[in-house]
Amino acid sequence: MINKEQIIAAIKTVFDPEVPVNVWDLGLIYDIKISDSGHVKIKMTMTSPTCPMSEEIMQMVKFAVASVVGVDGVDIELVWNPPWDISRMSTEARLELDLTEDGW
Repeated sequence: MINKEQIIAAIKTVFDPEVPVNVWDLGLIYDIKISDSGHVKIKMTMTSPTCPMSEEIMQMVKFAVASVVGVDGVDIELVWNPPWDISRMSTEARLELDLTEDGW
């Protein structure tokens, strides 16, 4: 049986090509659902609706999650509500990008 921690670990291997932070810590993943059969559904967003790398990032997430033993399919839904903002980033990501509360 697959657990959410395994899926998150896989997602953390995917980095935004324009930012040296993984998509989980950027706060781009909004929801993860895992069925009993091993099918994974992910709701995610991008930092901007005009992100030129959105298709590539979604494919990288899909590939990473599909590589988890026991996963039997991955669906990714790109959502824009709620809109992404810097508050969704992990503390580690903000520190990595030097975005302290004073800086934003």
